[in-house]
Amino acid sequence: MDQQTIQRCRELLDYEFRDIDLLELATTHSSFASSRIESNERLEFLGDAVLGLVVVQELYRRYPDLSEGEMTKIKSAVVSRRICAVAARKAGLSGQLLLGRGMNESRERPMSVAAGFFEAIVGAIYLDGGLDEARRFILRLMLPHVEEAFANEHQHNYKSLLQQHAQREMASSPEYQILDEKGPDHSKCFEIAAVINGRQFASAWGRSKKQAEQEAARKALVELGLLQDDGRGAEPDEYEASDARD
Repeated sequence: MDQQTIQRCRELLDYEFRDIDLLELATTHSSFASSRIESNERLEFLGDAVLGLVVVQELYRRYPDLSEGEMTKIKSAVVSRRICAVAARKAGLSGQLLLGRGMNESRERPMSVAAGFFEAIVGAIYLDGGLDEARRFILRLMLPHVEEAFANEHQHNYKSLLQQHAQREMASSPEYQILDEKGPDHSKCFEIAAVINGRQFASAWGRSKKQAEQEAARKALVELGLLQDDGRGAEPDEYEASDARD
């Protein structure tokens, strides 16, 4: 491996290998190697395990209220061939992989090739620099996908999203204050606002306290710039009109 390639990899990875042989092995696809044992497949196998560990550790640390099942779903979404391939391409790694002639002549490389390369690089960094360096590399590229997968898993649970953000970024938990009630006892609607560290966000109406709290949490997320406003929400008169129609 020449110095120009080594320097290019150092810039792309934001990591300098002490053992250049590990970097060279990580960049050697089985189609280029003289035997499979001399390719990056063993590093890919190791990197897959390290990647899973780092993602699960981050989920455990970042989202303390997630159940085992929820963490499993998010991990499966993040540690996937598609996301690993996206991370490899985002890092600009694809051009550094040594491929056999047939693979090089192909216009479009399979997703599995890019994903396997990413995992091999993870494995190589882990062996060369340890878990902390591997974690730093992984999270730099994968953290946005972790957050996206979490949001998708909880896209309708705005209270959960707001609580996670408030605990992580504001060192607090949201409280929900009832500002108003309207309607007869059998069909009340409630106006509720989320409050974090004394900051009151836009209020919301709902047919129940639970519904109003969810909508209030959604409005808070919009104000915090974490969601786009979709124009939802109803005033109490609308609920009353609906009850009259019912």
